[in-house]
Amino acid sequence: MTKQPTSANSMATGQARIDKWLWAARIFKTRSIAADACKNSRVTIGGVNVKPSHMIKAGEVISVRKSPITYSFKVLKPIEQRVGAKLVPEVYENVTDAKQYELLKMSRISGFVDRARGTGRPTKKDRRAIDAFVDPTVFGFDDDYFSSEDE
Repeated sequence: MTKQPTSANSMATGQARIDKWLWAARIFKTRSIAADACKNSRVTIGGVNVKPSHMIKAGEVISVRKSPITYSFKVLKPIEQRVGAKLVPEVYENVTDAKQYELLKMSRISGFVDRARGTGRPTKKDRRAIDAFVDPTVFGFDDDYFSSEDE
């Protein structure tokens, strides 16, 4: 049984843990979120789900599913220390398919990206739509019609 390299050895061999790399490359905000994404099968390499402890090398393509699209990144540097936002282009190359971005654009246009229908309070736009639906003038009635019925 071969032993996985530790973080000290990983820098010498050009490898890094995938959860640390996803955090260091600023794909996820925290390392624990990156590890959870790996555990929940949202991170794949070559179509195979990987564990948070999986060691990556330069040149590998990592797919990360963030609803509603799947991003793809080519590893340029396997790092484990977080870098500034200006240095991110040296760490990975975004190779996400253009169709994925079209899917993202369409979901934004249709609205309600992460909100299940019927959950939460209505937005201002929802409220206006409800008011327009309930408004009697939409159906061709005016206020006199309703007041004459009450008498």
